[in-house]
Amino acid sequence: MTELAIRQNGNTPALTDEQPQHPGSELVAWAESAVAANNIAQSLAKTSFVPKAFQGKPDEVTAAILAGQEMGLSPMAALRSMHVIQGTAGLSAISLRGLVQAHGHEMWTEESTSTRAIVCGRRKGQAQEERVTWTMDRATKAGFPAKNPNYKTQPQNMLLARATSECARLIAADVLMGMPYSAEELADENDDTAPAPKTRKISRKKTEPAPAPEPEVTPPAPDNGSDEATADSAPQDDEPPLWNDTPTQ
Repeated sequence: MTELAIRQNGNTPALTDEQPQHPGSELVAWAESAVAANNIAQSLAKTSFVPKAFQGKPDEVTAAILAGQEMGLSPMAALRSMHVIQGTAGLSAISLRGLVQAHGHEMWTEESTSTRAIVCGRRKGQAQEERVTWTMDRATKAGFPAKNPNYKTQPQNMLLARATSECARLIAADVLMGMPYSAEELADENDDTAPAPKTRKISRKKTEPAPAPEPEVTPPAPDNGSDEATADSAPQDDEPPLWNDTPTQ
């Protein structure tokens, strides 16, 4: 059917695999998804169903939804699984394992104690097995306990998270391309989690202001000790007195 016939009939040809897509079609589709995600985020950010870090932040919620969509996570699952550490987003270690297993790959825990964690995994369709071991000695040499206090309060969970994240990358890096590092790993690299170093307080002696100069006092005039001196010193009036002491004849 020619293009003219299609126009005359008012029919639009269906897009098939043989017909090349427009170079910007994927970007347009992503932009439409972003608009839809933002509409959802405007409502979700006002509720208590999203983690506290996302409440009141619709733009952050939108980004989390879009990032989760690329990895096959539903909007709510993405919000529950993502954590932002020092401006970098990461999934929890258990979420990384869930994504890997959802794509058909195998992961299991061989050992998990407060001093050692061993996690194994095997890619779908392959016989080769990956085995990752994390010990407290290894974490201490890397300096993680000094930065992250969770190694002292929850050593078993932290070692297991480390082993899980590393094993997940080894067997399914393609699944985790958008977010390959776990939130626990990002926290280990965050220096802000370390306690503030003790600083010695140096006291400086305060400089006292200079005393204000005393005002000059004018000495009083000398006193001769009698009223006559005062009277004598007073100027004489040249005008005659208004009364006459001479008796009248």
